[in-house]
Amino acid sequence: MKIIMLGAPGAGKGTQAKMIAEKYGIPHISTGDIFRANIKNGTELGKEAKTYMDKGLLVPDELTVKLLLDRVAQEDCKNGYVLDGFPRTIPQAEVLDKALNELGDKIDYAVNVDVPDENIVNRMSGRRACLACGATYHLVHIPPKKEGICDNCGQPLVLRDDDKPETVKNRLKVYHEQTQPLIDFYTQKGVLKTVDGTQDMQDVFAAIVALLS
Repeated sequence: MKIIMLGAPGAGKGTQAKMIAEKYGIPHISTGDIFRANIKNGTELGKEAKTYMDKGLLVPDELTVKLLLDRVAQEDCKNGYVLDGFPRTIPQAEVLDKALNELGDKIDYAVNVDVPDENIVNRMSGRRACLACGATYHLVHIPPKKEGICDNCGQPLVLRDDDKPETVKNRLKVYHEQTQPLIDFYTQKGVLKTVDGTQDMQDVFAAIVALLS
């Protein structure tokens, strides 16, 4: 079962991807993890990716897909995988599609976790992070025991720049311009499945499992 996760930043697709991976015993693959692993292990593809990243440039789609294909060719992916955070654009989806076709392979499902922008802005602006130990909280859903203080290490919690409403709105704008067209792309391929991401996390997961089975 080869699955791609779609959804706006803050829609909760990363959490769902991990839960799907665990349930079906398949790896959860994010391009960030692949880049880090290849750079750490000093692979040829990793060295090539690092030359772009060191200059603050985006890694080209072809190279990203090469790294991805290298990852999905590994033994733990023989029963499938969940791709999280790639593809983000139509050109990336086309490069991936072509590469998989050449291997006689294809994506089985593109799962879209659908959450209205307004919900996402509210959800993200309620997040609080501990910069000391990395713990994350939410004022409504996972509040700390003591307001503004980390349960783990007692340091103050902050609203990260990434989670500020104006930043979130900008990220959503980019998402709608670049990634939203993927929904049409995978609809045309007949593999898109959409779930209501405004529900409780476990209900979203149950809806995804029902669609996949």
